Amino acid sequence: MMALGLLGGAALSFVALALIFWPLEKAWAARPGQPLLRPGFRTDLAYFVAQYLVLAPLALLVLNGVKSLCHVEMLASFQAAVARQPWWLQALETVVLGDVLVYGFHRLSHQVDFLWRFHAVHHSVEHLDWLAAHREHPVDGLLTQLVVNLPALLMGFPLPTLAMLIAFRGMWAIFIHSNVRLPLGPLGFLFGAPELHHWHHARERHTRHNFGNLAPWTDWLFGTYHRPTEPEQYPLGLVEPFPHRFLAQLFSPAARATDSSGTSR
Repeated sequence: MMALGLLGGAALSFVALALIFWPLEKAWAARPGQPLLRPGFRTDLAYFVAQYLVLAPLALLVLNGVKSLCHVEMLASFQAAVARQPWWLQALETVVLGDVLVYGFHRLSHQVDFLWRFHAVHHSVEHLDWLAAHREHPVDGLLTQLVVNLPALLMGFPLPTLAMLIAFRGMWAIFIHSNVRLPLGPLGFLFGAPELHHWHHARERHTRHNFGNLAPWTDWLFGTYHRPTEPEQYPLGLVEPFPHRFLAQLFSPAARATDSSGTSR
């Protein structure tokens, strides 16, 4: 019964996201002419279903467990001091700290071979749109969620507040992967823009730019910011061969454990 409920929720979410993003991708396409059922669509659809049925519930379970571990005496006075702050200051602190931590983790995921084996799954996508945002190995996804939400967990944020923050970050992650080129003005510096993250997915031997998952100010601060001005005609994906099917990608980190040479990061 629970599985049916999750499956129904996944179907409703797919329809809702499609109704939001397909018109945007049609009206402001970053790559005009990209077909709706582009190569890799079925693989990314499998990731979408897996995220809603397995990864999202598992992530909430892990975060809830870590939150329970954070309720220790040594953190009680710190969390009480945080709770006395204005809500907007608490929100600002947790977002800024989360952005910095996940920037560092994302950059390490391109430099540390063990992390790259999992993160390479996300970079194997060769056609970006809102559905491609869901191509993420479960290990990579869980670690990312843990890192970005660690400040909020340590500060004692209640789980409903944390869930709202996760939902907002998730929606923006979908937006920056979508096949959209939409000028955002100053908001693009605070929350990121598709053209910034699209460049991060360019098919290069070593990715050097735009590691910020939400806010590009971290890239500006650490010298990795790049805003491309040319039309998006550059190829996407990895320079080395990579499996295309869902299950093969899930098991690719183990298969590639003994061969870390020539990888695109």
